[in-house]
Amino acid sequence: MSTSTEQFADVSATTLLRFATAGSVDDGKSTLVGRLLHDSKSVLTDQLEAVEHASRSRGQEAPDLALLTDGLRAEREQGITIDVAYRYFATPRRRFILADTPGHVQYTRNMVTGASTAELAVVLVDARNGVVEQTRRHAAVAALLRVPHVVLAVNKMDLVEYRESVFASIAEEFTTYASELGVPEITAIPISALAGDNVVEPSANMDWYGGPTVLEHLETVPVSHDLTACHARFPVQYVIRPQTAEHPDYRGYAGQIAAGAFRVGEQITVLPSGKTTTITGIDALGESVDIAWAPQSVTIRLADDIDISRGDLLAPAGDAPATSQDVEATVCHVADTPLSVGQRVLLKHTTRTVKAIVKEIPSRLTLDDLSQHPEPGQLVANDIGRVRVRTAEPLALDAYADSRRTGSFLLIDPADGTTLAAGMAGESFASAKPVAAAEAADTEEGWDF
Repeated sequence: MSTSTEQFADVSATTLLRFATAGSVDDGKSTLVGRLLHDSKSVLTDQLEAVEHASRSRGQEAPDLALLTDGLRAEREQGITIDVAYRYFATPRRRFILADTPGHVQYTRNMVTGASTAELAVVLVDARNGVVEQTRRHAAVAALLRVPHVVLAVNKMDLVEYRESVFASIAEEFTTYASELGVPEITAIPISALAGDNVVEPSANMDWYGGPTVLEHLETVPVSHDLTACHARFPVQYVIRPQTAEHPDYRGYAGQIAAGAFRVGEQITVLPSGKTTTITGIDALGESVDIAWAPQSVTIRLADDIDISRGDLLAPAGDAPATSQDVEATVCHVADTPLSVGQRVLLKHTTRTVKAIVKEIPSRLTLDDLSQHPEPGQLVANDIGRVRVRTAEPLALDAYADSRRTGSFLLIDPADGTTLAAGMAGESFASAKPVAAAEAADTEEGWDF
């Protein structure tokens, strides 16, 4: 079975939007998500009945729509979001995958998880409190993760008498801050999640606002699915060699295409070895195809028997990333224990995990004024900073600005497997200037590379 370029274009045009919500505690994220699901008729009858029953048992007359997303018992008891809650819903115009992320500073790490694949982030602000430190932190994370669209939802407008001046002041402050971070598009919308103003239906209480509702913006924001424009990358997960009577010489390399497309007959480079060969076949779902694209899981067959194993990367011969043992990146530190200069870690990039040492922490971001605090020595939970890491083996990393899949990595504690930090290789913020290079420290004894 062969797949044509026209079929490829049709699939790439699928109208799916991945988006995440973020904001401080009690800004109303879960209520907004619940209102969005309820008013767009995306809630099943039994779900709504369960929420109504739970609300009545807590002495509330109206259903608490936040309970549609706060699924953990601890979340319902405390009235806060702890884990990332994923919800799937659709309207006649578009399908959605929604990640409702925690607002408490202790769980900022979960926003990194929820927004890492998002094409849009909704950042909520309480109209009474305005932009606070956690708002800035969420804006910084969205900018670092290169989320192309950010919506500022100024919530609880009903508690400030729907005053335009309050909304305008908050929108101006946030837009200025996010623009300095390099966020390419910012849309500000005044809402009341509790009352439903400007969530799905336009508000009758804010006739001074002429922009879209939250749902209208989600349905119409342009989302690029042109996978052919991405740098093609295929991390090898598993080598398939049945060595059976039926398939005595079969050798295939299985995995999920991280970005771009691969075609039969295309010349590719195997990294980090740098050897080149040609694709002779692509198997998908038990059928042979001429072309495959991200995020399909396929098996690729090559013309030559090259030493390839899990963790190697296949890329077009004319568009292969450079390999290096020196990684410079921005990281969001997510562990409770600090990340320190000289610390031994594991670096996980796609399907490859290698030993590494944190050689330097050149700077830590100060959220208030976006200044860089030089040489902090360590990063603690929720810090954002620049790091230089030396790996035991060469890695084929793209710049995160070019590829979110192959430009990202994790730093892991080798002792217990705890994730320490999420890293974005290359330049940090879109408008930021690179930190000046410094000489690497001496190699630590016992990790000699």
